Amino acid sequence: MIMNQGKINPDLVKERKKCNFKIIELTHLLDGGSKKTEERRAREKFFLEDPELKSKIPLEYLSHKEKYEEAVRKACLVFKKVQQLQNEGKGGMDNFREILGGQIGSAILGDGNPLTLHYVMFIPTIMGQGTFEQQAEWIQKAWECSIIGTYAQTELGHGTFIRGLETTATYDPKSEEFILNSPTLTSFKWWPGGLGHSANYAVVVAQLYTKGKCQGIHPFIVQLRDKDTHMPLPGIQIGEIGCKLGMNSTNNGFLGFKNVRIPRNSMLMKNNQVLPDGTYVSSPSSKLTYGTMIFVRVVLVQDAATYLKKAVTIATRYSAVRRQCQIKPEDPETPIIDYVTQQHKLFPNIATAFAFQYAANWLWEIYNDVNSQLETGKMDNLPELHATSCVLKAVSTADAALGIETCRLACGGHGYMTASNLPSTYGLVTAMCTYEGENTVLLLQSARFLIKMWQNRNNLQHFPTLSYLCTPLTQKIPFNKSVDWIITILQKTSARKIELASNHINIRIDKGETSELAWNNTSIELVEAADIHGRAFIVQTFHESVKKLKVSYELNVVLNQLVQLYAVTQALKMAGHILRFSDMNGSELGALQNWLEDLLSVMRPNAVGLVDSFDFRDEVLASALGAADGNVYERLFLAAKQSPLNIEPVNNSFHLYLKPFLKSNM
Repeated sequence: MIMNQGKINPDLVKERKKCNFKIIELTHLLDGGSKKTEERRAREKFFLEDPELKSKIPLEYLSHKEKYEEAVRKACLVFKKVQQLQNEGKGGMDNFREILGGQIGSAILGDGNPLTLHYVMFIPTIMGQGTFEQQAEWIQKAWECSIIGTYAQTELGHGTFIRGLETTATYDPKSEEFILNSPTLTSFKWWPGGLGHSANYAVVVAQLYTKGKCQGIHPFIVQLRDKDTHMPLPGIQIGEIGCKLGMNSTNNGFLGFKNVRIPRNSMLMKNNQVLPDGTYVSSPSSKLTYGTMIFVRVVLVQDAATYLKKAVTIATRYSAVRRQCQIKPEDPETPIIDYVTQQHKLFPNIATAFAFQYAANWLWEIYNDVNSQLETGKMDNLPELHATSCVLKAVSTADAALGIETCRLACGGHGYMTASNLPSTYGLVTAMCTYEGENTVLLLQSARFLIKMWQNRNNLQHFPTLSYLCTPLTQKIPFNKSVDWIITILQKTSARKIELASNHINIRIDKGETSELAWNNTSIELVEAADIHGRAFIVQTFHESVKKLKVSYELNVVLNQLVQLYAVTQALKMAGHILRFSDMNGSELGALQNWLEDLLSVMRPNAVGLVDSFDFRDEVLASALGAADGNVYERLFLAAKQSPLNIEPVNNSFHLYLKPFLKSNM
């Protein structure tokens, strides 16, 4: 959807004419149908054309305090508009994810939304871990925003290792209350979005003590601030953690407790209970509490795809209009997109964005299936979902962050400017590599599942993501130029890497190491094994998803080129492991390199068309380099003139400091 109807850069017009498929067909495919595209565009218009949701001063020129205050102003308006959609029957959690954290949310609140966790974690946690009575008590209040919540789990001293959390909730049977305490500095809650000054309630994760025994971590609903004055309640120490690389409007906070009493029914008791006399009744499975964390990781894979799409759109459009040097001395300056090195930076990342979209679609579908099964008490598929969500979150966020930085570098000096929106986009995505599970730890969690399944690989018929582990490792795989061959070779590499890691753990144990120490000493190999498994899975999912599509011949050709490019790129990225663990040789590796270069060439005419199919409004991209009209230099100059330093021709510092310095006769 090209929003700017004025003059369009002729280089971009020329690029769009080269496209040999219907862009709108691909847009409809990505959205899930023409009706979904129409609905999305209507939502975007509803939010993004509201003048109240536009900032009068660019965010980068505001102070930290002003950024937060502007974000709260906009967030409240967004929530009101979200409720309006809900009342009109046009809302749902899928839409809210897009509005609060996806395309629309990032357009309105480019540096983070201080109220996002209310919908993304506070409400889902109550729905997933609260009893029917607790849901009746809290969900309506939260949905109507008569309270604003956040999710307080991570502490100053503990993040991904949640079993090590130090906040305590000690049950007092005399008053039927829990007493919350932060016994150490490191036990202070640290990082929850909106906690600093926005939320007045939180789901607090704490170590439960009852009848003198610790029962492990459990969630509690805790009021933090007075509903009228917003002052912190007695015993609660709360504030904001300060500036960060990105997300500086998110209002991440710290929280400490000193003898804060809450009622017994403030503990979310769908899975575990504390009876009035203090008796602890445990859930049939501790795994039931995974739901909220898995949900967030599912969302993050989709967000990684979205942010990478934004970056490749900006960089590809810029590359089509930016001219630099000449390929032939007698020719005019060359659009930098014609340089193969530039294509190598951009086109694999376009393919990666598509691959992540289809992986996210698969994960969302499986998550909903498993979540439905959990309601009936069936948990057979939960470990596989947990392991897959871990590895997909780790791979997608790491590759999206690297891809966005590659796109920024591909835009040269202009990509360094805030007006490109690439630095801000990188800041948002690189944060995803550590929150909701630091990526290395998540890869190790996936590896634990892989090792367990390897040791029991005769019983993998119920684990579709691991069926390849049953294939004999001695089977020869002759080279052929196909995605199926790459998938097979990646899977064999993954299986042999898992086997080797498992063997090394056993060897270390045989030499006298404890299983825990053997695991730690093998952890480099374990991380690599999980990473290869994840990449093989994404290639396979992308390939199988495209094979099922019913699209025009022209679009089918382009989509298969994208699948091939992603597959070849992943194979080359893991060439060292593949050469070590498979039958591939040096000449076949050379054939892969030639295949890559051929794919860059055939994709060249469709590059701008592919990123146009993402259908980003200019407000969503928020980039002088990536606007749909391609008028890069005009937009950069306009952005420069918005600097407050350009309001007056002579800054006051000249009279105060520079002029006396110049006259000082040093």
